[in-house]
Amino acid sequence: MIKIIENNLVNRMMKDRLVRTSITRDSFLYFFHFYYAHYVKYETADFQKEIIHHLESSDTENLYVVAFRGSGKSTMVTTAYPIWAILGKQQKKFCLIFCQTRTQAKQHMMNIRSELEGNDLLKRDLGPFQEQSDEWGSYSLVFNKSNARITVASTEQSIRGIRHNEHRPDLIICDDVEDVQSTKTREGRDKTYQWLYGEVIPAGDRKTRLIAVGNLLHEDSLLMRIKDDIANKRSKGVFKQYPLLDEDNICLWPGKYPEMKDIEDEKMNVASEISWQREYLLRIIPSDDQVIYPEWIQYYDELPGTKHKAYRGTYAGVDLAISSKDSADFTAIVSAHVYGRREKMKIYILPNPIVKKINFPDQVELMKNFKNTQMPRSQDTLFVESVAYQEALPQMLELHGIKAESVRPKGDKRTRLSLTSTSIKSGVIKFPRQGCEELIEQLVGFGVEKHDDIADAFSLLINSTLDKHSNESTWLLTFIGGDDDDNTVYYSDYVDVG
Repeated sequence: MIKIIENNLVNRMMKDRLVRTSITRDSFLYFFHFYYAHYVKYETADFQKEIIHHLESSDTENLYVVAFRGSGKSTMVTTAYPIWAILGKQQKKFCLIFCQTRTQAKQHMMNIRSELEGNDLLKRDLGPFQEQSDEWGSYSLVFNKSNARITVASTEQSIRGIRHNEHRPDLIICDDVEDVQSTKTREGRDKTYQWLYGEVIPAGDRKTRLIAVGNLLHEDSLLMRIKDDIANKRSKGVFKQYPLLDEDNICLWPGKYPEMKDIEDEKMNVASEISWQREYLLRIIPSDDQVIYPEWIQYYDELPGTKHKAYRGTYAGVDLAISSKDSADFTAIVSAHVYGRREKMKIYILPNPIVKKINFPDQVELMKNFKNTQMPRSQDTLFVESVAYQEALPQMLELHGIKAESVRPKGDKRTRLSLTSTSIKSGVIKFPRQGCEELIEQLVGFGVEKHDDIADAFSLLINSTLDKHSNESTWLLTFIGGDDDDNTVYYSDYVDVG
């Protein structure tokens, strides 16, 4: 192992407290490789040095790290850094660490305590300390010498108004506060996001530093939402992502995996290919029963418009809810412009589908307004699923002069969505770059998301549109020329607008 600190300097630090504290106070890199040297079993990788650099370079800059399993991220960020943040130049007074469950929180506190009790030099330089627990079940270590405290809690606990003497938390660390189960549904992901911004961040003050580490569990997970917030300047901080193998298939930790065979040996110890892709390569892997895959989604930047010569009309699928009560589903409308015919057909989904909880009279008014404002041509059609009371809506719309077709569903919801998959994957269906995020979320998360109303409206729209035009036997032809000698006339069909 190549050491960060030379042996002669290590010997001096071992013997002289003033030497070691003055050296490690300014450098978390030296602190970690001296006090936590027993964790350093392989040559420290460049990405690990980069994480350490971000930890020590600022005491207020928020930092978010997604790294492969076994990368050492939790050891550096959650086990060692809080101690250095207290002992070192950042002089933190109240570090609050979050784990997902109380069991994990208790285990993490035991790990920190065991490290302090078994590490004589660290205990001598930081101690004495005392352990405390409170009525909420959180666990704390209090360091009287520095008037500092480390508290470990779970996401299940309330921490409103928490303080250490006059100090509010000035360092908050979230370590794997999500898992595969909690990220399955939008409801679960929203809950974690709201917890962070509604409870955790307000617990600190203006100069509190937030650090989060974890794995890549879902395209819409907490860390991925934070990444998007930073990219769109809704939040400040540094987001770093470290897969075991980069885009060029180069290993980020050659000290631990010097050859590709070592990586293959590691892979053999992993439970499944999905676990390997998700936990080591940081790739979002859908479940085996996924219907629509995110990589199938194709986007458009400009809508050809209704003046395009291949424009066929505007169509909409309507998925109706029975009532406006909170427990009811949503009424959803997804619309599209259709261009071309048969193998030349392109379906451009329009942005901002309608999603509302409304009663029957309001549904009629909504459909009337939508048809009059968004579908002005006579051939433009609303497709409405004809199940139970829903059969009444097309009849009611007809009375108001609104063209609506009753459509009997083909099989269950999964079957209907599956019928659209080929058209999505082949690019027949295109989505707007912005404005259909929730629709796409329901499509790729079908079966685990709590709501699927927009996905149902989408399936109804696509399957009805494809059925309508596949049954047509005529082609709209465009005159392109002729031959006066034999009276031959030449035509072309619609051009491909994709």
